[in-house]
Amino acid sequence: MKNEIPFLQSTTAKLIMIGMLTLVLFVPLAFVQNLIAERSLRKQEVISEITAKWGDSVLLYGPIIKIPYTAHYPVKNATETITETEYAYFFPEQLEGHIDVNTTEKKRNNYEAVVFSSAMKFNGTFTKPDFSSKGIAPEDIQWDKATLLVKANNLKSIKDGMKIKLGEKVMAFETATNDPVTFVSTLETPSFSISEYFTDEKIPFNFNVAYDGSRELKIVPIGKTTSVSMKSNWQTPKFTGYFLPGGNEKKSDNAGFEASWKVLDFNRPFAQHYFGDFPELKDYSFGVDFIIPVDEYQKNERASKYGFLVIGLTFLVFFVIQSISKISIHIFNYTMIGLALVMFYTLLISITEHSSFLKAYLIAGISVVLMISLYSLSILKSKKFAIFIGFSLTALYTFIFVIIQLENYALLAGSIGLFAILGLVMYFSRKIDWNAIKEEN
Repeated sequence: MKNEIPFLQSTTAKLIMIGMLTLVLFVPLAFVQNLIAERSLRKQEVISEITAKWGDSVLLYGPIIKIPYTAHYPVKNATETITETEYAYFFPEQLEGHIDVNTTEKKRNNYEAVVFSSAMKFNGTFTKPDFSSKGIAPEDIQWDKATLLVKANNLKSIKDGMKIKLGEKVMAFETATNDPVTFVSTLETPSFSISEYFTDEKIPFNFNVAYDGSRELKIVPIGKTTSVSMKSNWQTPKFTGYFLPGGNEKKSDNAGFEASWKVLDFNRPFAQHYFGDFPELKDYSFGVDFIIPVDEYQKNERASKYGFLVIGLTFLVFFVIQSISKISIHIFNYTMIGLALVMFYTLLISITEHSSFLKAYLIAGISVVLMISLYSLSILKSKKFAIFIGFSLTALYTFIFVIIQLENYALLAGSIGLFAILGLVMYFSRKIDWNAIKEEN
């Protein structure tokens, strides 16, 4: 009868200890992920400081005709009425916009933010305001107190003021109100007599505005027919908002992008004119987000999420080699290897802040692979096993790097890759006689 081996020296005990060590190593891995999140938060704070000085996101829509009128309201249980001044708002019949956006990257220390300068040109036509739908008497309409409105945010970043040419008259906009909730301000011209302008059924207008901003630029399609074209040097636009550009007209390449929108009045959920309160329209805007699809910190975060996979598969490779070669690997050796794998992510985040993610990944990956390969050579006493471990780690880090770069196919590539890795492990471990290993131990 063969002597029974102590439990702590059995294969089962070794597997349990390796599993527990893997779980313990998740603690420093979690600290690394917290570090990445902290550095990413710091980056957002720096970006906010930069954009606050340069200019925040841009929202603009107008012009809008505003005409006061006298409204009569009956008094309850009385024959007389009270009068109040109300306002009617009329949107353009045609609105065309041509927008050129030039983006640049502003850097501070190790951080960078995307900002832009835009030149916007708008033109179109108004039709004569019609009050007949509300039954308002002509004598109650205050034609001589009409004004033009433009709604906008981020007013401090408007360059050279803003003027509009209505027919042959040029008028300047001034700040009328600021909404503390939506942060959308109202720019308004001085009052003028609008009746003298509509000798014809339509009157043309045009206005230009130069705007600095960051993150996004949006327009609200207030024209009965709104046509907007945008051109920019930014290579990774994200078209956003209530409407997307025309599929055949959108183009994005290494030189930037060109896009155009055409919106009709029955495509949108708001009317062409309003009496009384002015509606909130910012939710129906469209435009572009000037974003970096996956920034350096996002890549670091995604890489760290595969830390459990790297640690688990590396330990599995060492355990299989140990089982095949009959070489005893102490739990201390596993601990050193695990810590080296965790150090990969601290190297990655620290080098990334002073270089590109690709260079940081190469430097950190080569350093860790060489360290573990040389360490395995000293404990396994075999060049072929050390080379195999180095090759396995290189393949694993390459696989993770490819997944990180993918956006739309990351899940698919990751699932196929993990399936292939599982198949390889099953193939190389298929002939191991675990009972024989237990007896020899």
